[in-house]
Amino acid sequence: MALYKNNPRDPNNSRDQQSPREPQGQQNRPAQPSRQAPNRYFATCPRGLEQLLADELKQISAKVVNVTDGGVSFDGDWSVCYAANLHSRIATRILWQVGRGKYLNEEDLFNAAYKMNWPQWFDVKHDFMVKVTGVKCPLKSLEFATLKIKDAVCDKFRLAVGSRPYIDTKTPSVRIHAYLTTDEYQYYVDTSGAALYQRGNRGASIEAPLRENLAAGILKLTGWQAGQPLLDPMCGSGTFLLEAAMVALDMAPGIKREFGFEKLKTFESDTWKKIKNQALSKVKKVSFQKIYGSDMDLRAVRVTKQNLEAAGLLEAVQVSHVDMLNVIPPADHGVLVANPPYGVRIGEDEALTLLYPKMGETLKHKFAGWNTYFLTNDLRMPKLMRLSPSKKTPLFNGPLECRLFEIKMVAGSNRKDKPEA
Repeated sequence: MALYKNNPRDPNNSRDQQSPREPQGQQNRPAQPSRQAPNRYFATCPRGLEQLLADELKQISAKVVNVTDGGVSFDGDWSVCYAANLHSRIATRILWQVGRGKYLNEEDLFNAAYKMNWPQWFDVKHDFMVKVTGVKCPLKSLEFATLKIKDAVCDKFRLAVGSRPYIDTKTPSVRIHAYLTTDEYQYYVDTSGAALYQRGNRGASIEAPLRENLAAGILKLTGWQAGQPLLDPMCGSGTFLLEAAMVALDMAPGIKREFGFEKLKTFESDTWKKIKNQALSKVKKVSFQKIYGSDMDLRAVRVTKQNLEAAGLLEAVQVSHVDMLNVIPPADHGVLVANPPYGVRIGEDEALTLLYPKMGETLKHKFAGWNTYFLTNDLRMPKLMRLSPSKKTPLFNGPLECRLFEIKMVAGSNRKDKPEA
């Protein structure tokens, strides 16, 4: 049996919505852990943002970039892997593929894992975890499959170095991912460590905070550019504001955190130092960036300011305590983006039925010339606001299927007033 630091019964087999699903044509590709040959990776992301992630990866010289549901596969050397972790604002994890093949049962998974040279990739002193996800997987128990793969890894270490690494299901140094389809397995080593949306900036939050990579993706979808006025009138814990400030100041999202690849034996420290130093040299001095936030909840305003200050970005953003219905546009044009309260957070549809028409009136009377964007899972919102969205982009906020509504506020054009009798 393997040794456990935490709960030995935790199967760690939740069915991740961002499972690596390779497109057709990538079957039976062997792992290439060599420093000379390109590696194959899979970057997971919030569903709906895959193409934006692919565009990011191409900008850092990723090759053979293929979009699929929940993420993007790509090729590259370690410098590409490090740059993806450091610079991607949209990825959730960067997974390094170390093996793939066909299987019929759990014993096949054990044998495949046992044949792999795990001691070549990480030290026995580093604790690890295994996460198994499956799509149309025929196995009766993903928990049993997880245990078989864990045992194979530990047995391989015992054979190679005479001892086994510990299992840590909460904060492991190394994460191994196994992805199972109807007849194929794919094994990955996670190069990110903690999820990439954990920038290390947001120390405090209010209820249901928006994940940073989803917020970053939404900002890209709005077309907002640094230097253009940006307003979040329902700022919550300030996620949109933090992401926008980092974009405006050319601050790489991962510049203040550590990564899983630093724990691997394949780690090229000189390569990483060069990439990180280049990123640090591009960061602009903090100054006001025409980014504005407000909230009717004083607690949210305080939390937002705390998070901005902790990130060193407070001077880049103006934050105020004001209800959206009373907010004054900071410019005659710009981008308004918000993740307004909806049924899951408020719990009262009646309250929303009253709120939305008032929000619509505020936009009509004050925000002509602005492009506005609202992320919500309440599809009634535009109709109740009496405004016509020009775009409805499907996105997932965690498990919630949402829409990003684009409503361009052109004076006198968006009303849905009934014709006079």
